[in-house]
Amino acid sequence: MKEQEVALLLVLGSILWLLGTFYYANYGRAILETTRLRYWCAFALSAIASAALCVVILRWRGIASANWTTAMLLLAIPGMIGEAVVLSNLSRFMPKLHAASGGKYAAFLFGTYAFVLVLAEVITLGRTP
Repeated sequence: MKEQEVALLLVLGSILWLLGTFYYANYGRAILETTRLRYWCAFALSAIASAALCVVILRWRGIASANWTTAMLLLAIPGMIGEAVVLSNLSRFMPKLHAASGGKYAAFLFGTYAFVLVLAEVITLGRTP
């Protein structure tokens, strides 16, 4: 991939992370501090929606399937770094969430990142000779 493409994916990943963080900072209680069924449905939906959005971005940019693992990492890394900061300062960045929800939020995030990255790896392996 070209340097411009790498930079764009990092910027897009940062934007996605910011939007997601603002969303969960404001509406996370309705997902994280609710019934188990609602939490797990949102957990699954978040992973699927995030993966679909990343696939749309990669197709929009015309990134070859053989490069999807790298491209997905570039989309994910800004969020992974950002979430490390947020999770270590949860009460500052997400004051509407109870501290006990931090673990659920972390599981939600790591599950979503794992799903997206595994999907990219499967697609890459399927297209690499």
